[in-house]
Amino acid sequence: DEAAARGWAAEWPEPARRLAQAFWPGPLTLIVPRRPDRGCAAAGGQASIGLRCPSHPAAQALLRLAAAVGIDGIAAPSANRFGRVSPTRAAHVRDEFPDGLLVLDGGDCPEGIESAIVDLSTPVPLARRPGSLGRGRIEAILGRPLGLAGAGAPRASGDLDSHYAPTARVELWPAAELAEALRVEPASATLAVYSRRDADPGRSVHQRRMPDDPAAAAHELFAVLRELDAPGVQCIRVEAPPVDDPAWDGVRDRLQRAAAPRL
Repeated sequence: DEAAARGWAAEWPEPARRLAQAFWPGPLTLIVPRRPDRGCAAAGGQASIGLRCPSHPAAQALLRLAAAVGIDGIAAPSANRFGRVSPTRAAHVRDEFPDGLLVLDGGDCPEGIESAIVDLSTPVPLARRPGSLGRGRIEAILGRPLGLAGAGAPRASGDLDSHYAPTARVELWPAAELAEALRVEPASATLAVYSRRDADPGRSVHQRRMPDDPAAAAHELFAVLRELDAPGVQCIRVEAPPVDDPAWDGVRDRLQRAAAPRL
């Protein structure tokens, strides 16, 4: 909770108090200045630390058990290999780490995509990563617009241009262009499609239909990318989310990073 989070922070600014009271427990990570004697191993050499209070009952139970033995926080990186698609089910973690890793199975992740990250270690609160919490809801609590993180060293893995990527190449296509390409191009077993409209019924193509609701799309996004990343598939074409709807920001961010050129 907020009281425990304060124990890790050198400062707990007023925006942190407001956001924690509004959205914790929930899908929001706050970056704040770190106490020099706390969280060194988990901070990646930075003078700040990302803190979150999850709402999932299994995570809550694990935190209570840790607190009972004197551990007042758990370092919790994503359970996937660096740069790869995030897991949203226990089976995804077992696939990613098949060598006897112990997995606490709490069922499918209810949100799907990761938490929003707001950086409060800077003079102006910065949006580091969009999540299922809309930017407008966060700004309403802050009473000011969020700044945008500029170029420079990443503060979190989600800052990287290329991230959340399956083995197959991901391409983002405008809806009309994708539909036309699927209509005229020969069918190919090396191609998979994730779009909000059905492919030509006369074609044989591995397709999943993207929900029209952004929250539903966020919930299934990573699971669908893993499903479409099947043996033999070389390219996953994805219909680009609407650019004028902030509710799609989280999904759009993950897809743009999945489609970015890999180093």
